[in-house]
Amino acid sequence: MKVANLYEAKEWFEVLQATSRSQTAVMTLEGGGESSEEPDFHPNSDQVLLVVEGEVSAEISGETASMRAGDVVIVPAGARHKFSNPTKARAVTFSVYAPPAYPE
Repeated sequence: MKVANLYEAKEWFEVLQATSRSQTAVMTLEGGGESSEEPDFHPNSDQVLLVVEGEVSAEISGETASMRAGDVVIVPAGARHKFSNPTKARAVTFSVYAPPAYPE
């Protein structure tokens, strides 16, 4: 068993755990930060993103929503998406990808 703690991540985006069928990751966005300059996509992986701390603006398939701690969203495989932090405080998110989208 591998137990991981998202607050011990050393990078702004870090894969925490993975199996052949799923993967967990943490993303920390400092104030004004964003996941990418342009919307990205995972061709074969669904992503479930939970905001753990702070606020995040989610852009998924051309729709935009404001998210706060406790909010969760599913990004379907192939959907173009981008997450940004519109505040000055940091935002922390926890994601599950199925199947894995990134190398561990």
